Amino acid sequence: MTTTTHVPAGKSDTAQEHITPGAHQRHRRPRGRRARNAADVFAVVIGLFWFFPIYWMISSALLPNSEFRSSTPTFVNTSPTFEHFTGVLQDDRFWSAMTVSMQVTVIAVIVAVSLAFLAAVAISRFRFRGRKAIIACILVIQMIPAEALFISQYKMLDGWNLLNSVVGLSILYIGIIVPFNIWILKGFVDGVPEELEQAAMIDGCTRFAAFFRITLPLLGPGLVTGAIFATITAWNEYTLALVVMSDGNQTLPLWLQYFSGANQATNWGGIMAGSLLIALPVIILFMTVQTKMAAGLTNGAVKG
Repeated sequence: MTTTTHVPAGKSDTAQEHITPGAHQRHRRPRGRRARNAADVFAVVIGLFWFFPIYWMISSALLPNSEFRSSTPTFVNTSPTFEHFTGVLQDDRFWSAMTVSMQVTVIAVIVAVSLAFLAAVAISRFRFRGRKAIIACILVIQMIPAEALFISQYKMLDGWNLLNSVVGLSILYIGIIVPFNIWILKGFVDGVPEELEQAAMIDGCTRFAAFFRITLPLLGPGLVTGAIFATITAWNEYTLALVVMSDGNQTLPLWLQYFSGANQATNWGGIMAGSLLIALPVIILFMTVQTKMAAGLTNGAVKG
């Protein structure tokens, strides 16, 4: 006697539906894993490609002078030396250029970030006649090549007797930094609701107190982001300083010119050691505040 078991059509379809997705997932997992592994390998290759100039600079800064004259490049330095760093640190012109660069950078960053912050708050919080025109002007100013303004900037500083001075170069750097920082800070201010200030005013704060107690602490990452970009711009700028400053009162990028000239062979070891020492303060600063800077870039990009 045989027994036949009948499975309802609905249950049979349900069982197939439960089996089929699992089978598809088993087929998809190896393919997805291979795609992730390929993406990881590609990211590592790109990272090594970006890191190679830094490695080459460090390796060359520690390379003996005899190796620079070799026709075969040295990818692995087996006999490092610190003679290039010693020569740079014993050069009085390096410390003079360091002082000028620090003075210019501090003045430009403090003044530019302060002005950009006030302008960003005004554009974001207030509705006034000419507001859109100001925003358009900021965009247009950023489109103008810096080289197109060299002659007018030179004549302006010459008329003010500020050529070859820290104050004169700082003024030009402020003009470069402010427009870009306005956009960074405006996007960040837009991301802070005005209702927070209104609630504080209802609790008895003045508008000024509400802004500085409630809104300003929330803008900290944005201010850090703007300050970092301003620092990088003022610290590394070369062409404008070349036009405005002269011998004996130069910034660090201009000081590197002393390692090459028409009447001497280029000291590549000194250039690499000097470049590494110039980049070191910015790298340390960036690593110190990178968390707040990332938050500032992300939040400032939400609204703008």
